[in-house]
Amino acid sequence: MKSKIATLRQAVAKRALLKRNRAKVVFTNGCFDVVHAGHVEFLAAARRLGDFLIVGLNSDASVKRLKGPGRPVMSFADRALLLSSLIPVDMVVEFRDDTPIDLIKRLKPEVLAKGADYAVSEIVGADEVLGWGGKVRRIRLIKGKSTSKIIGLLKASKR
Repeated sequence: MKSKIATLRQAVAKRALLKRNRAKVVFTNGCFDVVHAGHVEFLAAARRLGDFLIVGLNSDASVKRLKGPGRPVMSFADRALLLSSLIPVDMVVEFRDDTPIDLIKRLKPEVLAKGADYAVSEIVGADEVLGWGGKVRRIRLIKGKSTSKIIGLLKASKR
């Protein structure tokens, strides 16, 4: 599965090949700090939107900045390995910034997928993807499935 974990250079090269073959690329991103059933369902739905699913995965430093102390729970290497082992995921690419905007601009996906908890106006890269004729799709999340909830339950069980 490590073959699904790509550098930016590898991802850009693969994207060029996919474009030549007229494959529809779907992009999503996240921290995926504790991968759970909600993530698996989301990724499967995202993959159904196209031919190739690229997941932009926050670096450890990026997760810490966004989520605070104690996060990430799992290292980038572990999170990337878990995601890359999922059937719907075709490629995992690390990004170190707080948002994946540079990655989105470099990969130019046809579809940008995010959870329906975001309005289109809040989705990083939506304007860019729509600007080059792509689509932004909001995917309904499974109620009660969240990393924060799982971490909270784990902390409560230690008390």
